[in-house]
Amino acid sequence: MRFILIDRIISIETGREIKAIKSLSLAEEYLADHFPTFPVLPGVLLLEGLIESASWLVRQSENFAHSMILLEQARNVKYRSFLAPGAQIEYTVEAKTIEENVSSFSGFGLSQGERIVEARFGLKHFNLADENPAMAVVDAQIIENMKKIWKLLR
Repeated sequence: MRFILIDRIISIETGREIKAIKSLSLAEEYLADHFPTFPVLPGVLLLEGLIESASWLVRQSENFAHSMILLEQARNVKYRSFLAPGAQIEYTVEAKTIEENVSSFSGFGLSQGERIVEARFGLKHFNLADENPAMAVVDAQIIENMKKIWKLLR
């Protein structure tokens, strides 16, 4: 199962900041297990929403130069409340640095005016062909798919 944890990008300043939103529906599969009598978005997925938002900022800033953008480290992650079905979260992520293969960010998520998650984190970005030139075709397919998703999010 692949999760896409943002529904729409509401603003972006190239290389600086991105704001994105996620509306949580009771129909989302992971809510059946987390928790059956008190469904809430798992904390790790709140953090993933920040990471996905930052990944789009990297892609847009670097003109989709890398197929892989992965979490390298997360620091000072704080969960302050829950996100229940029917609620919406707005992620705000600010770039500290975006370099060729690494980037660092700080971000937070607000729901109904309340900050429910915040973190500082770093991403690494690369192409599979960096290690194995035969993977260039896969890189191109991934980047093309990310461009299609980008159009939907914007």
